Amino acid sequence: MRFVVTGGGTGGHIFPAIAVGARLAELGHEVHYVGSRTGLEARLVPKHGLRFHGLTAGKFDRTAFRPGEAFKVIRGLLEARSLLRELRPDAVLATGGYAAFPFAFVAARAGVPLVVHEQNARMGLANRWLAPHARRLALAMPIPSAPAKAEVVGLPVREVRHDPQEARHALGLEPDRPTLLVLGGSQGSKVLNEALPGLLEPYLETWQVLHQTGERWLEETQGRVRHPHYHLAGFVDTTLAWAAAEIAITRAGAMTLAEAAYHRVPLLLVPLPPEIDSGAQRANARLYQERGAARMLDQGNWERFHDALAPLLDPARRAEMRRALATLSPEGAADRTARLVLEVVR
Repeated sequence: MRFVVTGGGTGGHIFPAIAVGARLAELGHEVHYVGSRTGLEARLVPKHGLRFHGLTAGKFDRTAFRPGEAFKVIRGLLEARSLLRELRPDAVLATGGYAAFPFAFVAARAGVPLVVHEQNARMGLANRWLAPHARRLALAMPIPSAPAKAEVVGLPVREVRHDPQEARHALGLEPDRPTLLVLGGSQGSKVLNEALPGLLEPYLETWQVLHQTGERWLEETQGRVRHPHYHLAGFVDTTLAWAAAEIAITRAGAMTLAEAAYHRVPLLLVPLPPEIDSGAQRANARLYQERGAARMLDQGNWERFHDALAPLLDPARRAEMRRALATLSPEGAADRTARLVLEVVR
């Protein structure tokens, strides 16, 4: 059978789509990925062996009408209709983001079975618009008042593990040196970029740091780094990065936490402030801390940084945290989602 997975804009939408697409391919099916031709997915997807098709994608703005973006939405729908006639998929999986909307909407309206995957406890705008047209809703976590067609499958991650030394070598790091990973999400975090190079410098006699800054912040962050064991990258392959890491300092987005749990990497979490994301990341971080899988530090509370990081530097505490992370691992979510996609065409 032939399937299309679509989603984009951020890693939280892209990587679950890649994971499920890869699983469908492993099961012997033909898989195509549709996303924004200018989005992060255009660069990432081909590296993972899926055929990529780029469309025009307009961003939805809740606060203002933007004619230019509305034009892009219309153009994307027209391009999607043409691509649908070319690909003729048996079903479509949409993982959210504005890049998912054109092809998923056109396909569903044409009668192609649609499955929508939602990563968060509150559905994003594109998925809310697509949900009424979907045959099934795949949820990473329970959503109150979800319809009967919804099923909790977990958050798909790329279930690929690398040897730690080989991963460090592939990333240009010292293979035998313990590694601390810094992630601010696929787009990077200006706050972490500004604070952590100075805060982590005292640890660099023993540790090395791999810090994903986000492409737009890379040059700016380079001016803050003064030690050869502090390595910056605009974007990294996260399967390699997680394999390389002994510990990580990250935001608390759903995708980051799922990948950390799968790879058993203890975390110091610096969630987004509640006024930015309505407290979603803080709730995620609190859950992981309560389960013993992470420590949490409020953004800006840097005077507590060294005390918060200290438990992660203790090998015995790291072992305890890895055991806790194993209980939170999303292992199998890609397979469960792929089989949900297969069910809608049977």
